Order: sequence, then C-alpha cells, then structure tokens
Amino acid sequence: MHSEHTQAEQGSFSRRLSLGRPVSGTTIGLMETLDGWGYISAGFSFLVLGMVVFVHAWYVFASLVRVHALPAVLALVHDLLLVIILLELFRTIINFLKTKIITLEPFLYICIIASTRRILTTGAQIGSMEDLTDQVFHRYLLDLGANVLVIVALVVAVYMARKAPQPASPDRHFTSRPREAGEGNASNPDSTGTDAPDRGRGRVGVL
Repeated sequence: MHSEHTQAEQGSFSRRLSLGRPVSGTTIGLMETLDGWGYISAGFSFLVLGMVVFVHAWYVFASLVRVHALPAVLALVHDLLLVIILLELFRTIINFLKTKIITLEPFLYICIIASTRRILTTGAQIGSMEDLTDQVFHRYLLDLGANVLVIVALVVAVYMARKAPQPASPDRHFTSRPREAGEGNASNPDSTGTDAPDRGRGRVGVL
C-alpha cells in the first residue's frame, strides 16, 4: 500500500504544470532522451579534443626539442595535463550515464591538475624571461603560494570526500544480515529461526 501511494505521488510529481499546461510523460521522456544525447555528444567532444591536443603537443615537442629542449618539455607536460583534464571530464560523463549521479571527486582532481598546470606555466614563463624584475618575481611567488594552498585544500577535500559515508542505494530498502539464534522468522513470528523441535512434541515421560 505504501509503495502504491509512493508511485502515485511520483506520477503526480512528474506531471507538474508548466505554463499552465500539464506536461505529458511523452514530453518528459523526449527531454530525458535529448539530455542523454547531449551528454553523449559532450563526452565525445571532450575525447576528440583530447586526441587533437595530444597529437599537436607531440608535434610541437618534436619540432622544438632540438633547439629549445627545456621549454619544449615544459610545454609538452603542460599540454598533456590538459589532455588528462579532458579525459577526466570524459570519464565523468561516462559514470553519469551509468549511474545518473554526478560525483564531486572527479572535479576536485580536475582542479588539482589545473592548479599544477598553472604552476608549471608560470614557472616556465619566469624561467624564460631575461629581464626579470623584483615586482614580477614577487608576483610570481604570490601566485605560486596561492596555487600551492589551493592544491593542499583540494587534497584535503578529496580525503574528506573519500571518508564521507556513502549514501544507501535507493532501490534497496533493507539490509540483509544473518539471523541469530532465537530470532523469529519474518513470515512466521512463532518460529525461532532454528531447527529445534516444537514445544511439547516428542517429550516422553520417564517413570
């Protein structure tokens, strides 16, 4: 009875009024289908962009490594971290299509990688500058310290997200556990849950 009442509430909730007109189930199904295809298109876009950045990064590295080895290596690492960010977004969309749940942890990883890219980029720019002033150097130190603090905060957030209790599955309303001795059966309250004989049966008086 409770499940039927819940289903009736969900059905009435799915047919809320939109601009004074009821939204049919067909329209909601069509919108959900388009939403899924939008996520699929965005996922393939992230994958294609990652492949393009990967090929371009190695092409630029092969062209500049003989002339400027250190800037070429730093540029390659910078671009490869961008590829990792795009692939992480692609993986997040795959997990969403599987579970219909968007988790926080992949975005924390993306922010950590983005801060690392920022540190490498500013370090490469400072290293390649010939006329480095004190003002630019102090600004670089402030930017470096801010990014390090952001990375530390994000690592702590990832640790807390992993330690947080996971929510129970919505379609599992109970948790099965082994039945202890003396515990009654749910279908037969009079039973004790063991194979012991009934009370009063099989008892023979001894003279």
